[in-house]
Amino acid sequence: MKELSFERVRYARGGFTLDADGVFGPGIHLVSGRVGSGKSTFALLAAGQLSPVSGKISTREISRAIVSMQFPEYHVTGITVRDEVSSWSPGPADVLETVRLAGRENDDIATLSRGEMKRLHLSCVLSAGADLLVLDEPFSSLDCTEKRFFSSEIAGHGTDIVIICTHEPLWLPDVDYIWEIRDGSLVSLGDLPGAIPGWDLAPGHIRDLVRAGRIPKNISPGAVLEALCRTRG
Repeated sequence: MKELSFERVRYARGGFTLDADGVFGPGIHLVSGRVGSGKSTFALLAAGQLSPVSGKISTREISRAIVSMQFPEYHVTGITVRDEVSSWSPGPADVLETVRLAGRENDDIATLSRGEMKRLHLSCVLSAGADLLVLDEPFSSLDCTEKRFFSSEIAGHGTDIVIICTHEPLWLPDVDYIWEIRDGSLVSLGDLPGAIPGWDLAPGHIRDLVRAGRIPKNISPGAVLEALCRTRG
Protein backbone atom coordinates (compact mmCIF):
# COMPACT_ATOMS: atom_id res chain seq x y z
CA MET A 1 0.00 0.00 0.00
CA LYS A 2 1.19 3.53 -0.78
CA GLU A 3 2.47 5.28 2.30
CA LEU A 4 4.26 8.42 3.45
CA SER A 5 5.67 8.15 6.97
CA PHE A 6 7.02 10.72 9.41
CA GLU A 7 8.94 9.13 12.26
CA ARG A 8 9.73 11.60 15.06
CA VAL A 9 10.60 14.24 12.50
CA ARG A 10 11.84 17.65 13.58
CA TYR A 11 12.64 20.57 11.30
CA ALA A 12 14.28 23.71 12.67
CA ARG A 13 15.30 27.03 11.18
CA GLY A 14 16.25 29.99 13.33
CA GLY A 15 13.72 30.06 16.16
CA PHE A 16 11.12 28.05 14.20
CA THR A 17 10.58 24.34 14.81
CA LEU A 18 8.08 21.85 13.43
CA ASP A 19 7.57 18.32 14.77
CA ALA A 20 5.71 15.63 12.82
CA ASP A 21 4.94 12.01 13.55
CA GLY A 22 2.35 10.04 11.59
CA VAL A 23 1.50 8.00 8.51
CA PHE A 24 -0.29 9.24 5.39
CA GLY A 25 -1.97 6.51 3.34
CA PRO A 26 -4.18 6.64 0.24
CA GLY A 27 -6.90 9.28 0.44
CA ILE A 28 -7.24 13.02 0.78
CA HIS A 29 -5.63 14.56 3.86
CA LEU A 30 -6.37 18.11 4.99
CA VAL A 31 -3.60 19.82 6.97
CA SER A 32 -4.82 22.99 8.61
CA GLY A 33 -2.95 25.56 10.66
CA ARG A 34 -2.81 29.23 11.37
CA VAL A 35 -0.86 31.58 9.10
CA GLY A 36 2.81 31.06 9.90
CA SER A 37 2.23 27.75 11.68
CA GLY A 38 4.37 25.77 9.24
CA LYS A 39 1.97 24.42 6.60
CA SER A 40 4.27 25.34 3.70
CA THR A 41 7.29 23.95 5.54
CA PHE A 42 5.41 20.71 6.13
CA ALA A 43 4.45 20.57 2.43
CA LEU A 44 8.10 20.84 1.39
CA LEU A 45 9.13 18.18 3.92
CA ALA A 46 6.39 15.84 2.66
CA ALA A 47 7.57 16.24 -0.93
CA GLY A 48 11.22 15.70 -0.06
CA GLN A 49 12.24 19.29 -0.82
CA LEU A 50 13.44 19.93 2.74
CA SER A 51 15.37 17.64 5.06
CA PRO A 52 14.61 17.30 8.78
CA VAL A 53 17.27 17.88 11.40
CA SER A 54 16.20 14.65 13.10
CA GLY A 55 13.83 11.77 12.52
CA LYS A 56 13.03 10.01 9.27
CA ILE A 57 10.66 10.61 6.36
CA SER A 58 10.07 7.55 4.19
CA THR A 59 7.78 6.43 1.38
CA ARG A 60 6.50 3.08 0.20
CA GLU A 61 5.21 2.32 -3.31
CA ILE A 62 5.44 5.99 -4.29
CA SER A 63 6.75 6.29 -7.85
CA ARG A 64 6.27 10.04 -8.33
CA ALA A 65 5.69 12.90 -5.91
CA ILE A 66 4.73 16.46 -6.85
CA VAL A 67 4.49 19.51 -4.63
CA SER A 68 2.48 22.55 -5.73
CA MET A 69 3.27 25.71 -3.79
CA GLN A 70 0.92 28.65 -3.32
CA PHE A 71 2.35 30.91 -6.01
CA PRO A 72 2.33 29.32 -9.49
CA GLU A 73 5.19 31.57 -10.65
CA TYR A 74 7.54 29.46 -8.50
CA HIS A 75 6.98 26.49 -10.82
CA VAL A 76 7.21 28.10 -14.27
CA THR A 77 9.92 26.66 -16.54
CA GLY A 78 8.49 27.33 -20.01
CA ILE A 79 8.63 30.52 -22.05
CA THR A 80 5.29 30.06 -23.79
CA VAL A 81 2.04 28.55 -22.56
CA ARG A 82 2.68 25.52 -24.79
CA ASP A 83 6.21 25.10 -23.42
CA GLU A 84 4.93 25.20 -19.86
CA VAL A 85 2.23 22.59 -20.45
CA SER A 86 4.59 20.32 -22.38
CA SER A 87 7.11 20.42 -19.52
CA TRP A 88 4.59 18.53 -17.38
CA SER A 89 4.01 15.90 -20.08
CA PRO A 90 0.19 15.86 -20.24
CA GLY A 91 -1.57 16.54 -23.56
CA PRO A 92 -1.46 20.32 -24.12
CA ALA A 93 -4.77 20.48 -25.97
CA ASP A 94 -6.71 18.82 -23.14
CA VAL A 95 -5.14 20.98 -20.45
CA LEU A 96 -5.58 24.25 -22.35
CA GLU A 97 -9.23 23.48 -23.06
CA THR A 98 -9.81 22.69 -19.39
CA VAL A 99 -8.40 26.00 -18.18
CA ARG A 100 -9.94 28.10 -20.98
CA LEU A 101 -6.61 28.97 -22.61
CA ALA A 102 -7.17 27.25 -25.96
CA GLY A 103 -5.84 29.46 -28.72
CA ARG A 104 -3.19 31.03 -26.49
CA GLU A 105 -0.60 28.28 -26.87
CA ASN A 106 2.04 30.67 -28.22
CA ASP A 107 1.48 33.45 -25.67
CA ASP A 108 4.36 34.35 -23.39
CA ILE A 109 3.64 32.65 -20.05
CA ALA A 110 4.38 35.96 -18.30
CA THR A 111 1.33 37.56 -19.95
CA LEU A 112 -1.07 35.34 -17.98
CA SER A 113 -2.77 36.72 -14.91
CA ARG A 114 -2.01 34.98 -11.64
CA GLY A 115 -5.46 33.34 -11.73
CA GLU A 116 -4.87 32.04 -15.25
CA MET A 117 -1.41 30.81 -14.30
CA LYS A 118 -2.81 29.10 -11.20
CA ARG A 119 -5.49 27.32 -13.24
CA LEU A 120 -2.89 26.19 -15.78
CA HIS A 121 -0.49 25.01 -13.10
CA LEU A 122 -3.10 23.06 -11.12
CA SER A 123 -4.45 21.40 -14.24
CA CYS A 124 -0.93 20.32 -15.21
CA VAL A 125 -0.20 19.04 -11.70
CA LEU A 126 -3.41 17.02 -11.56
CA SER A 127 -2.75 15.54 -15.00
CA ALA A 128 0.88 14.60 -14.37
CA GLY A 129 0.32 11.12 -12.94
CA ALA A 130 1.80 11.52 -9.47
CA ASP A 131 0.73 9.15 -6.70
CA LEU A 132 1.79 11.61 -3.97
CA LEU A 133 0.33 15.09 -4.46
CA VAL A 134 1.19 17.81 -1.95
CA LEU A 135 -0.89 20.95 -2.56
CA ASP A 136 -0.01 24.10 -0.62
CA GLU A 137 -2.90 26.60 -0.76
CA PRO A 138 -4.25 25.19 -4.05
CA PHE A 139 -7.32 27.46 -4.00
CA SER A 140 -5.53 30.81 -3.70
CA SER A 141 -6.01 33.22 -6.65
CA LEU A 142 -9.10 31.30 -7.84
CA ASP A 143 -12.68 32.53 -7.91
CA CYS A 144 -15.53 30.49 -6.44
CA THR A 145 -16.37 28.72 -9.72
CA GLU A 146 -12.75 27.68 -10.18
CA LYS A 147 -12.44 26.57 -6.55
CA ARG A 148 -15.48 24.35 -6.98
CA PHE A 149 -14.08 22.89 -10.22
CA PHE A 150 -10.66 22.09 -8.78
CA SER A 151 -12.19 20.68 -5.59
CA SER A 152 -13.95 18.16 -7.82
CA GLU A 153 -10.74 17.47 -9.74
CA ILE A 154 -8.77 16.89 -6.53
CA ALA A 155 -11.49 14.58 -5.21
CA GLY A 156 -10.88 12.34 -8.22
CA HIS A 157 -7.38 11.54 -6.92
CA GLY A 158 -8.56 9.85 -3.72
CA THR A 159 -6.83 6.56 -4.58
CA ASP A 160 -3.48 8.39 -4.40
CA ILE A 161 -2.05 10.20 -1.38
CA VAL A 162 -3.21 13.80 -1.59
CA ILE A 163 -2.18 16.30 1.09
CA ILE A 164 -3.89 19.69 1.04
CA CYS A 165 -2.32 22.38 3.22
CA THR A 166 -4.76 25.27 3.34
CA HIS A 167 -6.86 27.67 5.37
CA GLU A 168 -9.55 27.87 2.66
CA PRO A 169 -12.82 27.87 4.68
CA LEU A 170 -15.46 26.86 2.16
CA TRP A 171 -14.56 25.40 -1.22
CA LEU A 172 -13.02 22.13 -0.07
CA PRO A 173 -13.43 18.60 -1.41
CA ASP A 174 -14.65 15.73 0.73
CA VAL A 175 -11.55 14.65 2.64
CA ASP A 176 -10.68 11.39 4.35
CA TYR A 177 -8.49 12.64 7.20
CA ILE A 178 -7.85 15.91 9.05
CA TRP A 179 -4.53 16.96 10.53
CA GLU A 180 -3.76 20.18 12.38
CA ILE A 181 -0.55 22.00 13.23
CA ARG A 182 -0.77 23.10 16.87
CA ASP A 183 2.03 24.87 18.71
CA GLY A 184 4.65 23.61 16.28
CA SER A 185 3.46 19.99 16.16
CA LEU A 186 1.47 18.08 13.57
CA VAL A 187 -1.55 16.44 15.21
CA SER A 188 -3.70 13.72 13.65
CA LEU A 189 -7.41 14.24 14.31
CA GLY A 190 -8.41 11.04 12.52
CA ASP A 191 -10.85 10.24 9.76
CA LEU A 192 -14.18 11.80 8.91
CA PRO A 193 -16.68 12.57 10.35
CA GLY A 194 -15.18 11.73 13.75
CA ALA A 195 -12.35 14.24 13.30
CA ILE A 196 -14.66 17.23 12.93
CA PRO A 197 -15.62 17.88 16.60
CA GLY A 198 -11.94 18.03 17.60
CA TRP A 199 -10.94 20.34 14.76
CA ASP A 200 -9.88 23.51 16.57
CA LEU A 201 -9.43 25.50 13.36
CA ALA A 202 -12.67 24.43 11.71
CA PRO A 203 -14.40 27.26 9.80
CA GLY A 204 -17.06 29.10 11.80
CA HIS A 205 -19.99 27.58 9.93
CA ILE A 206 -18.76 24.07 10.73
CA ARG A 207 -18.20 24.93 14.40
CA ASP A 208 -21.78 26.27 14.52
CA LEU A 209 -23.08 22.96 13.15
CA VAL A 210 -21.07 20.99 15.73
CA ARG A 211 -22.48 23.12 18.55
CA ALA A 212 -25.99 22.51 17.19
CA GLY A 213 -25.42 18.75 17.18
CA ARG A 214 -25.49 18.56 13.39
CA ILE A 215 -22.02 17.28 12.60
CA PRO A 216 -21.59 17.16 8.81
CA LYS A 217 -20.45 13.93 7.24
CA ASN A 218 -17.62 15.82 5.58
CA ILE A 219 -16.34 19.37 5.02
CA SER A 220 -17.32 20.01 1.40
CA PRO A 221 -20.09 22.54 0.67
CA GLY A 222 -22.47 19.72 -0.23
CA ALA A 223 -21.91 17.88 3.03
CA VAL A 224 -22.26 21.10 5.04
CA LEU A 225 -25.51 21.97 3.23
CA GLU A 226 -26.88 18.52 3.97
CA ALA A 227 -26.12 19.01 7.66
CA LEU A 228 -27.76 22.44 7.63
CA CYS A 229 -30.92 20.95 6.14
CA ARG A 230 -30.95 17.94 8.43
CA THR A 231 -33.80 17.79 10.90
CA ARG A 232 -33.55 16.06 14.23
CA GLY A 233 -35.64 12.99 14.59
